[in-house]
Amino acid sequence: MSRRPLQLDPFYPVMPDAAWIERIVPLGVRLVQLRAKDMPESRLREEIRRSLAVCRAHDAQLIVNDHWQIAADEGADFVHLGQEDLAATDLAALRASGLRLGLSTHDEAELETALAAEPDYVALGPVWPTILKQMPWAPQTPERLAHWRRRIGDLPLVAIGGLRPDRAAEVFRYGASSAAVVTDITLHADPDARVREWIATLRGIDATRYNF
Repeated sequence: MSRRPLQLDPFYPVMPDAAWIERIVPLGVRLVQLRAKDMPESRLREEIRRSLAVCRAHDAQLIVNDHWQIAADEGADFVHLGQEDLAATDLAALRASGLRLGLSTHDEAELETALAAEPDYVALGPVWPTILKQMPWAPQTPERLAHWRRRIGDLPLVAIGGLRPDRAAEVFRYGASSAAVVTDITLHADPDARVREWIATLRGIDATRYNF
């Protein structure tokens, strides 16, 4: 039996630990990624458990970055993989676990690899310059989202990299389904206010009307 098509919330914050997720989900966040790096397995499991608990309490969806086997063990239903992690993943085992799958892409070759894996969504970035991490790719620009949209059909498309509320309408206009946000929240002087601003902005532009 095929699964029903995935619908992503337009606002997709990516947080480094459970404390951040516990902080922002009660503000009205409906979709969030736990991107926990360089943690021992025992702590990672606890981070996933805490994140799942607050998401379930507030009817939010949790996506775990990498670590798909641990995510499946802990009862998560969604993982996000980068290209290197994808290459080292047993996709048959991942699918058998029941996990949904999101994949990062940065160029045409990576998009081909991602589509061959039959993901539940595809992410493109960085759309604008980002300080999250050093990347060998130049900013993709919003226009490239339109090309990705034509390539992937009706798959959800996540835009990431350099996004701010004043840039939100542009990424949806070019075909994005969701706006992934990291440092615009975690480095903001008032993260809670910024989260509320994002939610109000996306509600105000009715982001879903741009989806293909």
